[in-house]
Amino acid sequence: MAFAERHLPTDHPALPDEKIGVLLLNLGTPDATDYWSIRRYLKEFLSDGRVIELNPLKWQIILNLFILPTRPFKTGHAYEQIWLKETDESPLRLYTRNQAEKLGAMLSAKHPNIVVDWGMRYGNPSTESRIRALQEQGCERVLLVALYPQFSASTTATAYDKAFEALMKIRWQPAIRTAPAYHDHPAYIEALANSVESHLKGLDWTPDLVITSYHGLPERYFRNGDPYHCHCFKTTRLMREKLGWTENRMMVAFQSRFGREEWLKPYLQDTVEQLPSKGVKNLAIICPGFSADCVETLEEINIGIRETFEEAGGENFTYIPCLNDTEDGMRVIEALVKQELAGWV
Repeated sequence: MAFAERHLPTDHPALPDEKIGVLLLNLGTPDATDYWSIRRYLKEFLSDGRVIELNPLKWQIILNLFILPTRPFKTGHAYEQIWLKETDESPLRLYTRNQAEKLGAMLSAKHPNIVVDWGMRYGNPSTESRIRALQEQGCERVLLVALYPQFSASTTATAYDKAFEALMKIRWQPAIRTAPAYHDHPAYIEALANSVESHLKGLDWTPDLVITSYHGLPERYFRNGDPYHCHCFKTTRLMREKLGWTENRMMVAFQSRFGREEWLKPYLQDTVEQLPSKGVKNLAIICPGFSADCVETLEEINIGIRETFEEAGGENFTYIPCLNDTEDGMRVIEALVKQELAGWV
């Protein structure tokens, strides 16, 4: 019996056992592919000042008058291409839930007082709802784990911002830790290298080039101090060294660009369009910046970029899936969590 329980008045309500929470955080997902579900999701996502670093008044006019009325049609179509009909959800929701459930099972044998949950920065389940759920289960300490290997203010920072927003509404806050980016974590690099090797072994052809594709950012964010660009290049360099490859066998590119300003280069779309004319007829792409497959990998890369490459004269294309909830992927998350829980367990 805990010290506090031994000294409670006889009429005091029962206290839950003290627990430690681990909350896995990812970007988010619409609840469905219809217009209004997509619009709600896009409005929350594109209203985030960490994502769109423009004058908020001007941006809200542009967003509400020009983007939100039409963009949900295109985005909804993209989600329809990869939506999981059996469970009626996006792959990102499925994989993030699986990651949390598997991590809980991995930790429970030695640490039955650890509770693992998952939440989204945008959409459902919300970060606030899961922090409150952990607290209601008796979690007096919570480790927040943003599942973004490379740090960016528009991903990692905003995920933690949302958690801190929720804490501002809680009178008796749990103690909080935030896990750092893990772009160069040995377990992560090893898992990526393993995924490349095992995937390529299953092909009856050999790629002339492997592209590591990362979500793009405006160059302005990099100039303002965001380390994301450096983290991406370091991840790729460490992968290449782990594989024992030469520099001309693997390169970095950036996807998902929109708007008129300059973004991080090289642009994936332009690069892929030019490759066949340069003799690269066999191409593989992996997306190390995503911990789980989502619309940016399954639709944008495995459907859209595949078509771009083939139309430009490419012969063979393969997409190497994210680590998702595979054994290697779960070992990465477990290693990171155990490292950050040191002193608590």
